Amino acid sequence: MRVFRTIWLLHRWLGVAAGIILMMVSATGFLLLIKKDYAWIQPPAMTCAEGGVAELQPLPKVYEAVFALGLPELQTEEDIARIDFRPRKNLHKVLSKHANVEVQVCAITLATSAPRIRRSDWIETLHDGSFFGDFAHDRVMPFVAFLLMFLSGSGYVMWAVPKWKKWRRRRAS
Repeated sequence: MRVFRTIWLLHRWLGVAAGIILMMVSATGFLLLIKKDYAWIQPPAMTCAEGGVAELQPLPKVYEAVFALGLPELQTEEDIARIDFRPRKNLHKVLSKHANVEVQVCAITLATSAPRIRRSDWIETLHDGSFFGDFAHDRVMPFVAFLLMFLSGSGYVMWAVPKWKKWRRRRAS
């Protein structure tokens, strides 16, 4: 009975700790699933001109179009975190390293959208733990994954052992 009680105590207290992290991961995961449905999470893609590969503007022109907006978050190449290209939409999404700002640029006409806040990247950093630093992302989150496996296993043990004992008692009498 001592092993069962130890498992029960571990399950209870580790479950409290893991529950907090699990709620955060679940909430942020839900928001990431619906991010394209709500513009306040991720801005919708602008409509661009149609055209083939031969009509695409070179990347330096895309940089110039973004820098011409004069945004404090996008002044130089060092301010750009990444550029996502959507071939089906002929669209470049230029993301700033600062304040999660996104500018969309038509790959053919170089028309730009207004700068918009892209909260989905910030939500993703919360989801994977990198918001709290590399240690949380690289060490804490994998530990939480193993902790959840332990909680699942110990939960099944705590559910099955009393049923098994009851079945054994019935069978013996």
